[in-house]
Amino acid sequence: MSRCLRHSLADEKHVCSLTRPGQPRPAWLRVRRRAISDARSREARHNEAVPEGDTVWRACRRLNEVLAGRVLTRSEFRVPSLATTDLTGVGVREVISRGKHQMFRFSNEFTLHTHFRMDGVWRIYRRGRSWSGGPAFQIRAVLATGDHDVVGYRLPIVELVPTADEDTVVGHLGPDLLGPDWDLDEAVRRIAARPDRAIGEALLDQRNLAGIGTFYRAELLFLHGVHPRTPVSSVPNLRRIVERGRQLLLANRSRSEQSTTGDLRRGRRAYVFERPGQPCRRCGTPIRTEEFGPVGQERRSYWCPRCQPSP
Repeated sequence: MSRCLRHSLADEKHVCSLTRPGQPRPAWLRVRRRAISDARSREARHNEAVPEGDTVWRACRRLNEVLAGRVLTRSEFRVPSLATTDLTGVGVREVISRGKHQMFRFSNEFTLHTHFRMDGVWRIYRRGRSWSGGPAFQIRAVLATGDHDVVGYRLPIVELVPTADEDTVVGHLGPDLLGPDWDLDEAVRRIAARPDRAIGEALLDQRNLAGIGTFYRAELLFLHGVHPRTPVSSVPNLRRIVERGRQLLLANRSRSEQSTTGDLRRGRRAYVFERPGQPCRRCGTPIRTEEFGPVGQERRSYWCPRCQPSP
């Protein structure tokens, strides 16, 4: 817990001890409590996984089902760069995923590019139903047809680009594990191009291959007995790891539960991910965890020290 948050909690306890039972708490304290709650949420989310390729693929499939072939009856973009943009009357051709990115292609030859990162989400509502994805100030985009309202909450990236120029926003991505352009040889080549890099970092680099996040990184490396800090040059089965990554995303893309164990019950879906201190499902050794990665891009990693010995 951060130092500022600890001090805020201490201040709140002090004020609460001076407040008589039944006496309303001062307005400033209520505001502070909301701020503390928000801070706790931010700290708790710090190491949460960004939605991975299968989750984004499934979201785009559902968006495509309700938008493709329809004409927009309303559009709003609550971001400064698109504040005056109106797509009312424009047709939606398709909604597709590109790795972890969402691409809305319109009949006017423009594409709306969005990304979830940690907190973003697209919600779909039947026309006339109330929106429940969060407070109104968190809405970044609204696309409506005669049947549905599609509302984007907390989207950190919302931009409109010519469809012919989509590469300016997603051209840096490696082969998409769930895309029609999947190229195993190219993905392996890109990873192997930096042999001294840790395999745990390489798998998360979307320039190598698009779609893997911290969940699949942890599970893939466990399944192959490879420590996350192992240099790429020392990984004996790199091609097989990448192949299995695609197999796992394909297996999970049509369901909300992500599982690598074959068990869909809560708490039994993963071997090591988010199981620090719990016994390894194979050998019983406590699972370990740490943060590592490029400065400012550190992500939490999980491994079994016996099944995945350090390099």
